[in-house]
Amino acid sequence: MRTTEGSWPKLVARKLLNIKSGADEFHSDYAISAERRRKSCSDQSSQVVVPEEFAQGCLIEARDGIESQSIELDSSATLTDNLRMFVGTWNVGGNSPNEESTLKDWLRTPTPSDIYVIGFQEVVPLNAGNVLGAEDNGPATKWLSLIRQTLNDNDDGIDPAATRLKHSSNDQQQSPVKPRVSFSDLLSLENNKMDQEYFLSLNSRNNSYSNEEASGSPRKIKYCLAASKQMVGIFLCVWVRSDLRRHISSLKVSCVGRGIMGYLGNKGSVSISMILHRTTLCFVCTHLASGDKEGDEIKRNSDVIEILRKTRFSHPYRMPGQPVPPHGILNHEKIIWLGDLNYRLAPDSVDAMELLKKNDLQALLENDQLIIEQRAGRVFKGWEEGKIYFAPTYKYLKDSDHYVVQTSASSKEKRRIPAWCDRILWKGEGLKQMWYVRGESKFSDHRPVYSLFSVQVNVAQRPQTNAAAAPITSNTTNLQ
Repeated sequence: MRTTEGSWPKLVARKLLNIKSGADEFHSDYAISAERRRKSCSDQSSQVVVPEEFAQGCLIEARDGIESQSIELDSSATLTDNLRMFVGTWNVGGNSPNEESTLKDWLRTPTPSDIYVIGFQEVVPLNAGNVLGAEDNGPATKWLSLIRQTLNDNDDGIDPAATRLKHSSNDQQQSPVKPRVSFSDLLSLENNKMDQEYFLSLNSRNNSYSNEEASGSPRKIKYCLAASKQMVGIFLCVWVRSDLRRHISSLKVSCVGRGIMGYLGNKGSVSISMILHRTTLCFVCTHLASGDKEGDEIKRNSDVIEILRKTRFSHPYRMPGQPVPPHGILNHEKIIWLGDLNYRLAPDSVDAMELLKKNDLQALLENDQLIIEQRAGRVFKGWEEGKIYFAPTYKYLKDSDHYVVQTSASSKEKRRIPAWCDRILWKGEGLKQMWYVRGESKFSDHRPVYSLFSVQVNVAQRPQTNAAAAPITSNTTNLQ
């Protein structure tokens, strides 16, 4: 969307004065038309409307507003359900997908996931027009279309619902779900120096998963967009298996600008909060302050602190039988933080290229600013990150396997020391990381990074009279 000359001053004034415009709105397959709008179960000032089959109680506060009948749940007995969750982050450098673009190598893991959390940075170029002007959502719409096509083109996929494990809350024998891994995937992990114990544990599960799948009748999987939100170049979307959508409630978004003058959206965060069954989840997609000079890591630390302080989810109501909807990031039971965090290697600390030639990633990581700052307790205290067995993700020449630092002195590219800018962290019990790897697309100057988690969620049993309804047919609006 582009703005006219007459509206430009108003848009700039709004952004400079930090006047919010649609900050709480988001896209979803579940938003319905205004003609179906009815009185909300919240206060009259924030009317909401939702398809009744989508959630248990009031759910989305989107452009069209929503409502749904609340359903009382039997909270006397609680089960736990282990779901698979794919989390991916990619700074695409302002490049928009074209007809030849594909995400299959990135999103198509050997075993499909139940939830896909996908964050982008720089979905649009970070120029003055995009930062100060109207939001250009054209590229984000293209990414959504490509993701939808990739996730739903799964002729060889196995429905993860068929292999999900349910346990009672006091079951001591439960173990997280592990993915089936192909031989090529195992070779890739081995080449990245994955520790032997973890490598063998993945390998040993091949046969067990083959047997599981043979005993059942595989079903086609369909995925729906639960929510997506863009702030300038930061774009976050959450996709769920279509039969999970009715178990999502209290879905909210929050944006925090940390860019020009400390609050414009060229840097900052987009966060999505939701309750899945009876477990609160939060996904935070960020693009933090750039720069590779000494002291720039302090700016990034400050961005994290301010994002944690300023992110707020508005919940004017509480659904009967559900947990209290969280208002801040740290109030959630399970949190995923992903994005271009922009932490670099400590300046002049090591000869990065020499260590990369020796494949000595451990020596490089000892100088990683995020690891240093976290160990010192200055940022992400109490958060977890998986072991890094992949090469630095930034900065590459486009369409090349060469880092910019390897270019000649006459090159126009600004020389950058390779760094692990693109990261995924998490916080909360019941989250177990199974993979933490990078993709090899040469589409931008960053490599994509993704992780696979086993997520334990609490599931309230329904009364016997309302037991296990069959998955319903999706009636959605594709945002393409």
